[in-house]
Amino acid sequence: MKALTFKRYGKSPEIGFSELPRPTLKPDEMLVEVHAAGLNPIDNMIPTGMFKPVLKFQLPATVGSDLAGVVVEVGSRVTRFKKGDAVFASLFDLGLGSLAEFAVVPERVAALKPENLDFVQAASIPMVGLTSWQALKERARVQKGQKVFIPAGAGGIGSFAIQLAKHFGAKVGSTTSTGNVQLVSSLGADEVIDYKKQQFEKVLRGYDMVLGTLRDEELEKAIDTLKPGGKIVSLVGPLDAAFARARGLNFVLKFVFGLMSRKIMRLAAKREASYSFLFVRPDGGQLSEIGALLGADRIRPVIDKVFPFAEAKEALEYLAQGRAKGKVVVRLK
Repeated sequence: MKALTFKRYGKSPEIGFSELPRPTLKPDEMLVEVHAAGLNPIDNMIPTGMFKPVLKFQLPATVGSDLAGVVVEVGSRVTRFKKGDAVFASLFDLGLGSLAEFAVVPERVAALKPENLDFVQAASIPMVGLTSWQALKERARVQKGQKVFIPAGAGGIGSFAIQLAKHFGAKVGSTTSTGNVQLVSSLGADEVIDYKKQQFEKVLRGYDMVLGTLRDEELEKAIDTLKPGGKIVSLVGPLDAAFARARGLNFVLKFVFGLMSRKIMRLAAKREASYSFLFVRPDGGQLSEIGALLGADRIRPVIDKVFPFAEAKEALEYLAQGRAKGKVVVRLK
């Protein structure tokens, strides 16, 4: 089968198409014919080796995490799905990839595709949906009436997280460029800061949570938007010691990650706030709940551009520019 792979870690990972054998299944796995694959920024980061100590791949490795497609074969212990089912899933952190004609999908990470979405729309959802769900509902436990700051509202994560936070009854603040203010407002954001004209940390106040899609100094500035007891849940780092402990990493990495997050934790503590790093996990049950919201039109996919499979590498390059409004998706069927 044809797959987009990388052959090594580093500055020259040799990303390109390879012919791979059709996968064989374990009893709890399904073989899915991939119709579309959604792209995420981490798909560009993994081949650089940035996450090599944490994410394990056998090289050459297939690129991509999110997919939507049709089940063509099921393992002997699979009970929730059958051949012919349309499904969507995230394969992140499983050592598997989605940018291929066929993909192995463990039963526990898959959900039935919402009937009102096509495969491209469904493929755009898994990682941003699960990340938003785990950050807002699990980690921060966002309640009705609370205020949530979601920077970069026009991006892949932001465009989904705003809608989910509004579904939970929160008031949402966000940032974007001048040309995207209307889009971000249409998604439900109550306070939209045009970062070309205003500094968000001078305008937004009294927030209960920050969804950390910002890095370094920008993340530190976001602390000023929080009220005492507020939470920063970061998706981009710095990594913290709690993350290292949760993954069973060695003492050295626990120490290093603790050092990396020490400054942001100290700054948060001064404001009586807390900081934590979130590493999304695949979860078919949560994806089913997200699918129900999509099926009821409570949340809509936001897609910037769709590339054919032959241009999958170009799609990754386009995503790396950081200007997409919503998600970038590769169509295989």
